[in-house]
Amino acid sequence: MSLRSLFVDFNSYFASVEQHETPSLRGRPVGVAPVDAETTSLIAASYEAKDRGVGTGTMVREARQRCPGIVIVTARPDRYVAWHTTLKQAIDRAIPIAHVGSIDEMACELIGRQRQREVAEQIARQVKHEIAKVAPGGAIRCSIGIAPNAFLAKTASDMHKPDGLTVIEQADLPQALHGLALRDLCGIGASMEARLQAEGIFTVAQLTAASKLLLRRAWGGIEGERMWSLLRGAWLTTPETERSSLGHSHVLGPELRHPEGARAVLKKLLVKAAMRLRRDELLAGAMAVRIRFVGIDARWERDLRFEPTGDSRELLHLLTMALDGRHPGRRPLPGPARAVPLSVSVTLYQLVERRHSTGSLFAPATQRPGVDTVVDRINAKFGLNKVYFGGMQAALAQDAAPMRIPFSRIPDAGSEKEAEHNALWLQSINRFKAIAEGSHRQREKERNPR
Repeated sequence: MSLRSLFVDFNSYFASVEQHETPSLRGRPVGVAPVDAETTSLIAASYEAKDRGVGTGTMVREARQRCPGIVIVTARPDRYVAWHTTLKQAIDRAIPIAHVGSIDEMACELIGRQRQREVAEQIARQVKHEIAKVAPGGAIRCSIGIAPNAFLAKTASDMHKPDGLTVIEQADLPQALHGLALRDLCGIGASMEARLQAEGIFTVAQLTAASKLLLRRAWGGIEGERMWSLLRGAWLTTPETERSSLGHSHVLGPELRHPEGARAVLKKLLVKAAMRLRRDELLAGAMAVRIRFVGIDARWERDLRFEPTGDSRELLHLLTMALDGRHPGRRPLPGPARAVPLSVSVTLYQLVERRHSTGSLFAPATQRPGVDTVVDRINAKFGLNKVYFGGMQAALAQDAAPMRIPFSRIPDAGSEKEAEHNALWLQSINRFKAIAEGSHRQREKERNPR
């Protein structure tokens, strides 16, 4: 009765969705790329591709060399989100989902008789059956782990792929983990591995034998004690976390690999981030802008700090100043003769809840938040960029920076789609015009007071 968590991990999710929707791709090596370019990297690879040395992060050009005949498809995030919803509903028919970790991972809590091994395994088989009913053909598969806690269940789901089912009981610990590498465990990346090695821990067997005090020192805090407990099968509640930043990144297509293209995409990414700020009732007090270049290790970077704001125009003004080098001692974005931009990202951080911000004493008295509100409503209802800022035109013309799938948040596919209700569209446009005309009259009144 030590089993408490059942973890579902979909195998090569993006690639398997493509194989399911295009049956001719089944059984063939498939790579999914964010844009149609040889110099970008894959965000997913099918198991047929992985068997031939191609995986996530492999450059498209290199993937073709390693795996002649591989099919490279451009990512379709809206389809992955749609299937995420369908697959969640299928799993719910077998067992309620307690937590969605990402677009391809779900955790379920076992209760009562479900904690018996034979019952838990029966539920896992039922999950696979429900998935096969909504996605017949076997292209979309999942591996399932069952264990005393979600951390160990996730670890178990990675042990046998694809289409595996692995159970770790309390009595199996810690020996069941000893065959893994340190970085097979969730929460241990390259930097954490280096810190563990500095403490004399090179294997999972050494990790499970380490004291709680040693792990606390290695992790630099309470997370080390949590890891010590999780490795021993303890059931711990997940601590609530506050969002510390939000942003977007994009690999530029060949047609946008010039300074103006990079500017346009950055502006589009920033407006999307600002819309998310307002949706979550947040303000940002800092911005990080990053640009990588073709064939150059160095990056163009800017970090800006300002009074907390969620206003798109103010944020765009700050971005433009940074790109133009209008800050003391700062160089502008280099021209095309010096460097070719490859990818761009913009991140907003130092986030505060809008209700907790008193605003700046020096802010202009004529701010017009109503325009942002109406633009957000139009774009949320009728699809992003129905109303947009002129500086984004180049990015929109090339359909750059579409919806992406982050690791910790499932985007709302509906906000990216077209709408058909013209009456509501006209109503929103009329409201937008009314606000704009009211702002114009206010400016005229200020210029010509009576």
